[in-house]
Amino acid sequence: MQAGRLDRRGSIWDRSTKMVRGKTQLKRIENRASRQVTFSKRRGGLRKKAHELSVLCDVEVALIVFSPSGRLYEFASASMQKTLERYKASTKDKTSSPTAQQDIEKIKADAEGLSQKLEALEAYRRKFLGEKLEDDCSFEELNSLEVKMEKSLRSIRRMKTQVFEDQLAKLRQKEMTLRKENEDLRGKVTKGSENEDLQAKCKDVVDLTLVTSAPMIAAAAAAEEEEENPPEAQPELNKDAMDVETELFIGLPGRNRS
Repeated sequence: MQAGRLDRRGSIWDRSTKMVRGKTQLKRIENRASRQVTFSKRRGGLRKKAHELSVLCDVEVALIVFSPSGRLYEFASASMQKTLERYKASTKDKTSSPTAQQDIEKIKADAEGLSQKLEALEAYRRKFLGEKLEDDCSFEELNSLEVKMEKSLRSIRRMKTQVFEDQLAKLRQKEMTLRKENEDLRGKVTKGSENEDLQAKCKDVVDLTLVTSAPMIAAAAAAEEEEENPPEAQPELNKDAMDVETELFIGLPGRNRS
């Protein structure tokens, strides 16, 4: 059995066993104490790497670090002030680099192009309205403008005709609807007149019935009175008074009898 040795924690370490370090996930450490410990350890490693880079590659390195609490840590292979001045001079030169100048020239060219397009549109508007044609237009331009205006005029007339036809169709449809409503109203009025004639005829029949039934009603009333009062209890009545004269009348009430 191959002997091993104890590590710092007292565990047996076997040389044949390969120790594999796990990858640290790069994200913010939530625990504040652990975060401070990690910063302290890695800050020293970062300073060591910067020093090694300046020595091995003969470069000027400046390192500025602020801790989570706001404390400043810095390292410079030469002088921090000289390195910062050198950095400012370098960035100032970049602002006036050819690339920035090209961007400025491009913006100016775009603005000039837009200005020319605006002037062309304004000139076309004046031509279309017929303003200052003698100053701005040649014969060929006038001829071309005439053709364009005639084409626009035909298009406008065609659209106007279409709108007129649509409105005319709507008016015809409305006329048909009104005609149908008028016919329905006429039918209702005619039916109402027929009902009035029927009511008048029914009234004539009722009047005729009343006229013919009046003597019968009077005779029935007399018979009822005779039953209540016998003849021996009553004085003799004039026989002429007992005669009932009946008359048949046909027609509306209030008319002269013939």
